[in-house]
Amino acid sequence: MKRHTKINLLLLVLVVALAVLPLALGLGDHKKEPFTGADAQAESAITEIRPDYEPWFSPLYEPPSGEVESALFALQAALGAGVLAYYFGLRRGRRQGAEQATSQDGSGSQDGAATPDRETAA
Repeated sequence: MKRHTKINLLLLVLVVALAVLPLALGLGDHKKEPFTGADAQAESAITEIRPDYEPWFSPLYEPPSGEVESALFALQAALGAGVLAYYFGLRRGRRQGAEQATSQDGSGSQDGAATPDRETAA
């Protein structure tokens, strides 16, 4: 097995473990909502400490339900993943193109026809 395949399998196992272990071990069973986000946990902690606290800002848009909020978050994550995938794909394509160009400079063209040297063509 190749080294890259071993690393990819190890990373896949780690990701699955991070997703499954909290559920399998029952982490958060003592809470009312065990897997809420950090914003909701911070808000509840603040209201426990200072019940009269007034937030400085209010959201520009308040989604009508938790499902809509989750859908908007998933859309944001998908757009971010798309931008990152495009960037890394572009970088890889440019690198592969540069490697092809440097390999063709010294060895002639791909179809086997001889290409004139730069010095004689100029």
